[in-house]
Amino acid sequence: MKRVLTLFMMLTAVIVLAACGTSKEKTAEKDETAADQEKIIIGIDDKFAPMGFRDDKNDIVGFDIDLARAAAEHMGVEAEFQPIDWKTKEAELLSGRIDLIWNGYTITDERKEKVLFTKPYLENSQVVITKADSKITKLSDLAGQEVGIQSLSSAADALNGNPIHKEVKKITEFADNVLALSDLKTGRVDAVVIDAVVAEYYMTQEPDTFKLLEESLAPEQYGIGVKPGNEALLEKLQAALDKMNEDGTASDISTKWFGEDKVLK
Repeated sequence: MKRVLTLFMMLTAVIVLAACGTSKEKTAEKDETAADQEKIIIGIDDKFAPMGFRDDKNDIVGFDIDLARAAAEHMGVEAEFQPIDWKTKEAELLSGRIDLIWNGYTITDERKEKVLFTKPYLENSQVVITKADSKITKLSDLAGQEVGIQSLSSAADALNGNPIHKEVKKITEFADNVLALSDLKTGRVDAVVIDAVVAEYYMTQEPDTFKLLEESLAPEQYGIGVKPGNEALLEKLQAALDKMNEDGTASDISTKWFGEDKVLK
């Protein structure tokens, strides 16, 4: 009986050790895969000029696109850009269909609970843009007006965080800023709350069509979203961004798109 009991205990120990070994191997394999992957899939909103958008040839271009390509080169990986529905960006990341959210992605406390973030790399703010001939000249003039925002964007947080949102007649959500600005031009909305970098871009493209209010709603910062558990990719990406700040690559890309160095160091 003692012999049988001894054999049973030895067999149990072997099974436990084998299971532990398998678990450690899987964890190590997962970490190695995250650190050594050859391609990173980057989720973007391809209608978010000048951060990431399609040019006249339908090629994806923009500040974030150039920055991501340069970072990928520093990391020794290939960057593949995947246009996504911005409303489902976190779901796309958490499901593993994309590796990064990188396209004017504002860092917020709510998003920090869902994803990992790099250090901020660009300052931004939410502003109000109207038609050039609009009688709206300040935030208080939004009272009784119809305002457009991109759905599930930080514009909604900025508007809701300002007392004026209680006086706005109607808030209309759009899939992207292009649609919002299109409705602004046709008069279906009276104003659009939008990222300053985007508003400034469209102001240069159509200076006689739009005007920008001097008052802004909320300052914010852009970061890059990484799936929780993929710390290896986050560390590798942050190292690349730091290196690009040191060697001037990030500054050159900023000057190309904004005419000045706006990158946070």
